[in-house]
Amino acid sequence: MAARKVHPANSGVPPAEECLAGTFRYDAATGRLDWSDEVYIIHGYGRGEIVPTLDLFLSHKHPDDRNRGRDIFSQVRLTGGRFFSFDRLIDARLREHRILTTGEAVLDPCGTLSHITGFVIDLTATLRRETEQFARAAVTASNASRSTIEQAKGILMGALHIGAEEAFNLLITHSQHTNTKLARAAANLVDLANNAKDPALLDGFIQALRRGSARRLPGVMGVHGPPRGHPQRSM
Repeated sequence: MAARKVHPANSGVPPAEECLAGTFRYDAATGRLDWSDEVYIIHGYGRGEIVPTLDLFLSHKHPDDRNRGRDIFSQVRLTGGRFFSFDRLIDARLREHRILTTGEAVLDPCGTLSHITGFVIDLTATLRRETEQFARAAVTASNASRSTIEQAKGILMGALHIGAEEAFNLLITHSQHTNTKLARAAANLVDLANNAKDPALLDGFIQALRRGSARRLPGVMGVHGPPRGHPQRSM
């Protein structure tokens, strides 16, 4: 196959074609390979445009996956039995698909391959959607953490009359000394700022940040307060 740019499989593909599954049958005596309409579509063809063969089928596999496909065919034609493989396919329009191929090789009474039947399932769209959903979730979580950290910095800047960099450094130092993730430390500070019932806890936490203290406040998970013996003041 010519060394040309491979495009994502779903660029320009109508939604109705996003998840295709088709069947195939290979007759060992005649060498004939039959595809369902869906398998033609997965390979980028329409019925009648080409005559499917094993060589054509293997030629559409990604170069890095082609040898594994040959090995699987060589094995099942000798031993028979079920098989499956998950690999990449490059269709006639040079779009890459993620394909699950599963089937069964049947031997005749003499132990010679009679035929192979199976399914080809295009998982490209499903995997792409899952990847996009994971990416969106990661971005959302990242944005939420960034927003919380900015809120925590603002609280420290206002309470201690310091700049943004110094406030950020206080959070980082606290995170390192207490083995707490930076986003968690910021969230603890923001939660205390939103706790109107006991503003002294917030002041104690802020002062602890300044001293690099690491004493846990009772009843506040992951939040550290000032050492005993030092008075607390509210803002």
